[in-house]
Amino acid sequence: MFPILNRHAASSEERDEPSSSVGVVIIGHGSRDPQSNTEFESLVADFQAMYPDLNVSFGYVEIAGPSMEAALAESAARNARVIVAPLFLFGAGHLKNDIPLALAAARAKYPNVVFTATRELGVHASLVELAFDRAAPLLQSATPATKTSVIVVGRGSSDPDANGDFYKLCRLLGEGRQFAWVVPSFIGISRPFFEEAAELVARSRPDRVVVIPYFLFAGRLYEKLQAQAEAFSSRNPWIRMDVAPCLGGDVKVLQVLRERIEEALENRQPLPCDTCQYRVPISGVTGNVGGLRAMLWSMRHAFTHTQAVPHVHAHKPLAKHVLICGNADCADCGSLALIGSVRRLLRRARRDLDIRVTRTGCMGRCGEGPTVAVYPDGIWYRGVQEIDARELVEEHLLHDRIIARLVDSIMQ
Repeated sequence: MFPILNRHAASSEERDEPSSSVGVVIIGHGSRDPQSNTEFESLVADFQAMYPDLNVSFGYVEIAGPSMEAALAESAARNARVIVAPLFLFGAGHLKNDIPLALAAARAKYPNVVFTATRELGVHASLVELAFDRAAPLLQSATPATKTSVIVVGRGSSDPDANGDFYKLCRLLGEGRQFAWVVPSFIGISRPFFEEAAELVARSRPDRVVVIPYFLFAGRLYEKLQAQAEAFSSRNPWIRMDVAPCLGGDVKVLQVLRERIEEALENRQPLPCDTCQYRVPISGVTGNVGGLRAMLWSMRHAFTHTQAVPHVHAHKPLAKHVLICGNADCADCGSLALIGSVRRLLRRARRDLDIRVTRTGCMGRCGEGPTVAVYPDGIWYRGVQEIDARELVEEHLLHDRIIARLVDSIMQ
């Protein structure tokens, strides 16, 4: 056990009062697959067993409960200091947006409690080795490494920084191991997708392909990956393809999590967004865009950017901006026809200039589309069909009446 954890987590006899303790709130993503949530909660229990003097609890960013906000409130009621430890492999949107916003709200509500967030697990040598360990039993065969290709599969993110870190990890995993190929890929959102990477690798005619899912826990994404691997094998029976297990709650994961908490307690590695100019006043930009005013800055931009001269896409502020997913899954469900109908109806109502309809890439709700988001209202709809276009325009876009039956409650 690290000395600083002992120092902050003294026994109850040594404390002046119960509130002098340190609480650790481990944040998970949340899954629709109960087994995935069970694996996460088992990891939390294992971490509590490693540090019995810490008040360890957990919360989820979305889908599952308790919510992150509820977990922070519960821990703040019992502790003088709360360490928020996001159990995320890479730093993407949840780490950079959702957690800082939740921390800001918690700090305002509990001014006497010190809230500190750790960074993500990140690119770490122990996790590189763990990923290789998961694949090692599949690699122990007569097939030489030079005839074996490895495809590493990440979750995929709309954050370029997170995708870049994933690529770095894949490179580190393959260094010095003499595999024919070590190819990074994604199960969704970012490209290349796994199926694309597999077809590319197949052209090099390897004897064997080992797939390493760089997921913490099994769940729907892992099941999807297994199904795609089976489909690949049926198309390419001469190439053996095996899928390794997920990382899981291995002791290496717990050790990296412990390091991140230690860094936070020593104030060595804060959450990157805790020192971002858009969240706190920094040096010479104190009067620029500090704290949580990034959102205000974005709103202000909508009103002021047309004043710059000349501006190639100048327009008045929009009354509403409608985003409709046009990615493959939603397109198969009819989103392109929906886009066309909504645009035609707005033109007939002569509102197409101040209500803009934009076709987007994946909005992260695959399998439940077509997905529609209306801003600045912040309302997300799912399963919207072309037949719903008139109701969407007449009720919500023109008269601000939300269509309850189509609301995506998870995204509100």
